[in-house]
Amino acid sequence: MTQDPTPDMLPSSEFSLAEEPQDLTPDQMTLPQLLERYATLRDTVQGLEAEKEELGALIKQALANGEQAETDLYRAELKVSRRVEYPLDRFREVFGDAAALEAATIDRRRAEALARAGDLDADRLKNLGVTKEIQVLRLVPKTF
Repeated sequence: MTQDPTPDMLPSSEFSLAEEPQDLTPDQMTLPQLLERYATLRDTVQGLEAEKEELGALIKQALANGEQAETDLYRAELKVSRRVEYPLDRFREVFGDAAALEAATIDRRRAEALARAGDLDADRLKNLGVTKEIQVLRLVPKTF
């Protein structure tokens, strides 16, 4: 059973609903209000991102198993992309510690730049590369 609010339970007359941070523009908010709103938005976005990742993983699994998914606006499909990586242990065996340290601390592009510059044997680097595939969920808009 709910109680009728007592006068001390009612909002103070110095605060009104219009003064809630969501009703104010950022330039009207105090610094604590800005921080509170920022934290709320950050937490909301992080929660939505986590849910999106979870749903995406389930959809990708279903699509990989041959199922199809679509809504009135979108059709889901898996897009496979490939990425060349160089295994550090093999790279080190082929090119040595110094090259492995220089390339591994930067990235694949740096190793390829070293090969283009002639500091590494381009053919040996190409043979060393391992292509990895990743599946990306893509929403394809339906055209009407």
